[in-house]
Amino acid sequence: MRQRIIIAIDGYSSCGKSTLAKQLAKELHYIYADSGAMYRAVTLYFLRNSIQLTAKKQIKEALKDIHISFEFNVDAGKSHIFLNDENVELMIRDMLVSEKVSEVAAIKEIREFAVAQQKKIGQNKGIVMDGRDIGTTVFPHAELKIFMTADITVRVERRFKEMYAVNQNITIEEVRRNLEMRDYIDSNREVSPLRKAKDAIVMDNTSLTMAQQLKLALQWANEKILANNKTTIEKI
Repeated sequence: MRQRIIIAIDGYSSCGKSTLAKQLAKELHYIYADSGAMYRAVTLYFLRNSIQLTAKKQIKEALKDIHISFEFNVDAGKSHIFLNDENVELMIRDMLVSEKVSEVAAIKEIREFAVAQQKKIGQNKGIVMDGRDIGTTVFPHAELKIFMTADITVRVERRFKEMYAVNQNITIEEVRRNLEMRDYIDSNREVSPLRKAKDAIVMDNTSLTMAQQLKLALQWANEKILANNKTTIEKI
């Protein structure tokens, strides 16, 4: 039986991290965990309950009342995120959440809350997780780390198409401003900033199709799995 590994995918907004992570998990029969969705769910809760981001005591109390889980949706053919037993998969994609999520995710207490849950999910390996600090903070010893990037214009176009499907009043200028703001906050926050792990492989998918990036990532994954199996056998 092949030993399973942990695959960590990091990178900028709208680089297709989640798409690749889902595809990889499906091909390898691994668990897919969307770390970004977890921060979005917390953001949604904070917005609904008017939690002030400068009130540490209020934040700590609020986190005690937040329960996040993933459940496989048969009709959609993918996992959906639940916030306190409510399916919020669509609501967390709203622009209001997008505008606040990087700010919320930069808060130390919230990152500690999310990272603790993420580490627990990965204890048995066989997992693909994407986010901003997966290869540097959550799974620093992951066997395969991929850092995704793409041209900003391409990223804006991708995000605009995604947002327009749920909000036809959105403009491409708003999407560009949102992405640039999130890039800045994610890269400059004090706690677990977005950065490439030293041992991560860079994937620039500006000109890659989804099929091409999956083929490349699967090649890297299988190489790591084979290397991991060889190391395990030598230790026996």
